[in-house]
Amino acid sequence: MDEPVVLCGANAYLRKYYFNPDFSLLPGPVRDELQILCVTFTEEVGGVCTLCFDPEGNLQIRTEAEEGDASFDEIGAELRIRQIRRDKEELFQSLELFYRTFA
Repeated sequence: MDEPVVLCGANAYLRKYYFNPDFSLLPGPVRDELQILCVTFTEEVGGVCTLCFDPEGNLQIRTEAEEGDASFDEIGAELRIRQIRRDKEELFQSLELFYRTFA
């Protein structure tokens, strides 16, 4: 499997949140935390935020913005990703272990 597997994501343009039902075994509080993380991210910097697993099982935070979106804060997005990685390191490690075990 070479394609990343999406765990969840939020879209500031559509004001929507998506959670992949393949991960419904995750506890409710973890799903809630992921939703808060993604939605807050897009409220702060705009664009689209996606959490996905790469082929090796590492959890990645991906961002993108519509072309010409002057409100998307690219620098802020990178800084926020670094902060999330630090603050949520234990959560991300647990999710990666879950993915490698059950995927």
